[in-house]
This record gives sequence, C-alpha cells and structure tokens, in this order.
Amino acid sequence: MPERRSFVNRLLGVGLAAALAVVTLSLVATGRLGLYINPDSTWFAASMAVVVLIGAVLTFVLPLGAEDDHGHDHGAGDAHDNAAGDTHDHGSSAPAAHRRHPLAVAATVGGGVAASVIVLAALVTPPASLSAELAMSRDIDAPPLFAGADAVTLAATGDTTEFGVGEWATVFATSTNPDAYDGDPVTLTGFATPGDGSFDLTRLVITHCVIDAQAASIPISAGEAAPDTGQWVRITGTVNATADGQLSVEADSVERIDEPGDPYEY
Repeated sequence: MPERRSFVNRLLGVGLAAALAVVTLSLVATGRLGLYINPDSTWFAASMAVVVLIGAVLTFVLPLGAEDDHGHDHGAGDAHDNAAGDTHDHGSSAPAAHRRHPLAVAATVGGGVAASVIVLAALVTPPASLSAELAMSRDIDAPPLFAGADAVTLAATGDTTEFGVGEWATVFATSTNPDAYDGDPVTLTGFATPGDGSFDLTRLVITHCVIDAQAASIPISAGEAAPDTGQWVRITGTVNATADGQLSVEADSVERIDEPGDPYEY
C-alpha cells in the first residue's frame, strides 16, 4: 500500500510536470510556443522545461517510498518501550503522524484530477490563437496599456514605418494633434471586427503571455463590403484626420489573407 501511494504521488507530481515540459519543448521545436507566450520568453520557458525533465529523471533514482522516509530511527524508542514493559496494543493502524485527514485526501484527489485534465488537454489539443470573439470581449475602447510608451513621440517625428495596430491604436486614442498624421501611409495586418467605420482592424497585443492579451483596434473606412468578423486582412491606405479631430485609416485596398503564423503583436 505505501508503495502504491508513493507511485501515485510521483505520477501526479513528477509525471505531470514532465509531460508539460515535453509539450513545452515540442512547441518550441515546432515554432508554435509564440501562440501562448511572448517570443522573447521562449529561451526561459525552454530552459525551465529542460530543468524539469532533468529533475524528473533524477527523481526516479530514489526508490518508491523514499520520500516518506523522514530519517527517524524508531528502533531505540521501541526498545525503550519494550524494556519499560509497555503492553499497550497499538493495533495495525498507522501512527497518528501518518494519518491523513479526509479533506486532505479529497483535495489531493481533486487536484490530481484537475491537473491530469489540464495536461491531457495540452497533449491532445492542437495549438490555436485566441479568437476574434475573445478579442471583442476584451476590447474596452482604450489603447493597450503596454502598447509602447514612445509610440506617440515616434509618430510625431514621422517614424511610423514599423508601427502595428497596437501603436496606431495608441496614437489614435491619445493624439492631441491629429492633423500631424493626416496622409501618413500605412500597411497593416489584423482581423476584422465590427466598428463605427466600415469595420475595425484588430490585433491582440501581448506583454508576457496570452493571459494578459489586450485588444487593439483602429477604424477602417473602405469603399467595399466589410469582411466577415474574424477574417484576417492586409490593409494598405493612409491615415485620415476628420474635421472633428478623429483619426481613421482610409483603405485603398483590403486583401483577405490567412491567419499569419504569428497572430499577435508584442
């Protein structure tokens, strides 16, 4: 029985951790880890996965049940009890220190099941980007909090050639001189979401991982029917400043494309 319990504990701990490490390294090898975390953190995730695998291998050097051995030698105590004529019947029950509260057992089983489901889902579910519906649910009509503190300064100097949807969303939302950007050429990629113009061009901006993903959107004015929500497009056009100081992109072309290999901005 103790060996069986030790095996289950080792499976839930070391086994599940090793499985997640293997999933992480497979995503690194296939270039798809960027669907979950910022590519700048890939080296850290990969190195930690390697450390976990090494630890998992070293763990199996220990015999089953070794983790329950606290190094206490009860032999002298037993001899003392016998010498003192201790005739109490301790029965076959485990010592009080080794009894486990029912709630602790339930928590262990529940946690093990939950962890197993998560690992199994990671193993069988193909990597996928966050959906347009999730992006719209996170869109609060505000620029991403970490969309680049220098975006407005760079835009004011005319250095916008490397701007993505996130940077332009910051400029559109915070600019105090919209006319300064009137006529700036843009080529942007994103997916279509409903908006005040013909549609909005949207991207998810990630700081560390998909958990902190924020939606960035800019209005697009186009002389054709709006693409379906979630359809990826490449926009070529110019920034337009309206009389009331609002900025939008006047699209010269709206090219429908497949989802890019790296669907996020950082």
